[in-house]
Amino acid sequence: MSTDGTADAPRRPAQGAGWAPDHPRRAARMRVVGPVLGVVWLVFLLQPWQAAWDARPGAERDLSLAAVALLAASFAWVVTRRAAPFARPTPLPQAAAVLGVQLALVALSTLAAEEVGLVGLVFVGVSAIFLLRDPRALLVAPASIAAILVLPRVVPGWEPIDDLVISVVLATLAVFGFTQLVQRNRQLQAARDEVAVLAVEQERERIARDMHDILGHSLTVISVKAELASRLMDVDADRARAEVLEVQGLARAALADVRGMVAGTRAVTLAGELAGARQAFDAAGIEADVPGALDAVPDHLRELFAWAVREGTTNVLRHAAATRVAVTLSADTLTIDDDGADGVAADAAGRGPGTGLAGLSERARRAGARVETGRGPLGGYRLRVTTAPTGGATR
Repeated sequence: MSTDGTADAPRRPAQGAGWAPDHPRRAARMRVVGPVLGVVWLVFLLQPWQAAWDARPGAERDLSLAAVALLAASFAWVVTRRAAPFARPTPLPQAAAVLGVQLALVALSTLAAEEVGLVGLVFVGVSAIFLLRDPRALLVAPASIAAILVLPRVVPGWEPIDDLVISVVLATLAVFGFTQLVQRNRQLQAARDEVAVLAVEQERERIARDMHDILGHSLTVISVKAELASRLMDVDADRARAEVLEVQGLARAALADVRGMVAGTRAVTLAGELAGARQAFDAAGIEADVPGALDAVPDHLRELFAWAVREGTTNVLRHAAATRVAVTLSADTLTIDDDGADGVAADAAGRGPGTGLAGLSERARRAGARVETGRGPLGGYRLRVTTAPTGGATR
């Protein structure tokens, strides 16, 4: 909350949990470091390059050298364009095309490099993970392992290179684990951002509800007293002056309430609200039966009942045109009855579900209670907040 009483904009969550692109320095650093670390792996393609280079000169040697070079170029493209921590998965047709080209290049490299050319399968497996970024990419590893174990044993002149299986497994699992970790960190960061936004929205709703509850009640009482003072002006000047002074005091109290709410220090007490209700009803000329003892009410319900008294008092003064009000308290229930507009006409008159009752209902739900409204025994409107079994129309 800012000092002028307005809600602050959502704050960016603390850094340190994810590789999210909303951290500019980290994102810029990884755009450089990630590709560099990936391209360094190309040094392992020197082995099939050297094997092809040492082969007998001819078309097969040239094709193998070109295939190794193109495989290195394609892997470098994947690393620089698709391996960023926050890159999106590549569409399956495009990923399949790239992997198909890489497999063809591995096959061409074996023309002169023979079994050593199968080293390129490690790069195909890693490329699949960077392109697809989901468990489907792991299917490339078993296929590569099968080729490494079978082809050297069936192609004349080739020697088994079973040690390459370890490279395929380690490279595939390491890169897949890294990409999954990055993805989880991004999801965690996104969840934190969403929680921060929701927290701000909930705080704004709370402030709006409190502003309505505080100012709605205070301004209603001020309006009643000001109207009374205007009627007494020519009849009883001293009484009118006293009412005006009370209006002034109420206005100051309302301002203090707003400031306290903004500062988060405002306290609403049941005793204070009952005393304020009695004073407001007296000023409006309404006969009020308001309890003075609060011993029966448990502590955890007193704040909720205080807000209910404030809302009920405001409703009676605004809408009821009542001459009598009865407030009753028990260990689990607060009831406010009046003899004004009845429960059916009340909704049409504007005493149905509104901002105040909606806010009170939300407070009641959090306290494990509920709000009930309808026709009361005095012939008018009843507002009931209770934790007891259902006894009326529940909101």
